[in-house]
Amino acid sequence: MTPPAARAAAIRTATIRTDLRTDPRRLTTRPAGARHDEPLTDEAAATETAPTGAPAAQTQAPAPTGLPGSGDDDPEHPTAAETPAAPPGRFSRPGGMFSSLRIRNYRYYFAGQVVSNTGTWMQRIAQDWLVLSLTGSPFAVGITTAMQFLPMLLLGLWGGVLADRLPKRRLLIATQGAMGLLAAGLALLTITGTVTPVAVYLFALLLGLVTVVDNPTRQAFVSEMVPAKDLANAVSLNAANFQTARLVGPAVAGALIAAVGSGWAFAVNGISFVAVIGGLLAMRSSELRPVERIARRRGQLREGLSYVRERPELLWPMVLAGFIGTFGFNFPTLLSGFAHDTFHVGAGAYGLLNTAMAVGSLTGALLAARRGAPRLRRLVFAALAFGTLEVLAAFAPGYWTFALLLTLIGVFGLTFNTSVNSALQLGTDPEMRGRVMGLLVLVFTGGTPIGAPLVGWITAQYGPRLGLLACGLVSAAAAGVVALVLGRISGLRLRLDLHPVRTRGRVFSVVQKDDLATAC
Repeated sequence: MTPPAARAAAIRTATIRTDLRTDPRRLTTRPAGARHDEPLTDEAAATETAPTGAPAAQTQAPAPTGLPGSGDDDPEHPTAAETPAAPPGRFSRPGGMFSSLRIRNYRYYFAGQVVSNTGTWMQRIAQDWLVLSLTGSPFAVGITTAMQFLPMLLLGLWGGVLADRLPKRRLLIATQGAMGLLAAGLALLTITGTVTPVAVYLFALLLGLVTVVDNPTRQAFVSEMVPAKDLANAVSLNAANFQTARLVGPAVAGALIAAVGSGWAFAVNGISFVAVIGGLLAMRSSELRPVERIARRRGQLREGLSYVRERPELLWPMVLAGFIGTFGFNFPTLLSGFAHDTFHVGAGAYGLLNTAMAVGSLTGALLAARRGAPRLRRLVFAALAFGTLEVLAAFAPGYWTFALLLTLIGVFGLTFNTSVNSALQLGTDPEMRGRVMGLLVLVFTGGTPIGAPLVGWITAQYGPRLGLLACGLVSAAAAGVVALVLGRISGLRLRLDLHPVRTRGRVFSVVQKDDLATAC
């Protein structure tokens, strides 16, 4: 028979679970051995939280566990309340590489995106080829790209505000429908032979305006389809979906352009939006986890900026994403320079460089899907590895070495991309998620009109090797600075231990002094 003292000690032993989505200081406790699908009585809650000899009235009620509506519609998949609590500062383990596909609504969304993303890549290739054939100027192709990204730089934050104000599924149906109509309009002008460069610029600008709203809404809508424990997996699968389309779409577009012309590639893209809209309409509203929409009022844009500024676990990953997006991801300009000027290869070998990076990106996305929710140290390490590999690639002695390094760059680039996306979504209150994701899209892609011309100028003046070296050095330096800042704020420090037996072989260990360190 267990002694009374042992039973009392077992009752006082609590499993602590930290909710990093909100205030990291909020702790939820539960007696050891208690079932997680049963609520605690007031007496039990007082017993588990009160220190020895302290009256129960002086204790604080435990904070609620998990995210609102974080259950799963799959009866074989346990809800958040039934999932065993994780140790302090740890995220729950993932349920497998494709765990999000167990959820019916996400399956519909994923299937629609497979078709739509393929069509989107087809349009990208066809649009650049059309402008080049109309003007004969690569500079005109750059203008088209700038017109498409400029609205995000100017209006990206407002897109996040609209994502928080309006129902996200209806908003996505509207934006996807608008994109389909724009593709159909450009197809009609091209097929009838009435298209002009100015018309392509105009369609690119309109597409950029729609993307301002569509992009943050799509990012934030993921949390309404899947529970919190599958959010990182769903973000990674979305990235894998996009990278798979990146492999297939350009090849299909090239064959279609050669056979019947660019206009029909636009037409196929317009038709592809039927798949994603059909998937959105087929979803069961009862199985979604909608976030309460915010009422329209003044100051919501400033509120979103203040929200990020006051939370270092959001602010510094956002700063790092801005540097990586503006300077690190400028491969269209750089790869063409390496292929033409450095390695002196043709169009086929240039296409293989893009394929190598796409394969690496797809691999990185699938590897990220196997992991749980990301820690800040993972995204900082991925950014540091990404920048370091770019520096090494700048000195690659031959074509195949460069291609191999591009594959690794793709792996760590996508690891950073999915990690920062997941970390910000999990660390943000639901009513602020649209604005936070709008800011992420702004800093990550809105910097393209700034970084691309600068990197292009360096490449034109000093060669692609120096251009890639500059991109890698900026990315690696930004990762190092952000790592030091986060470590200083959270009180993390490395400790050298000369007794590996006592530390189970670990020579270096991390010591944490602050609650923010649980996210690192």
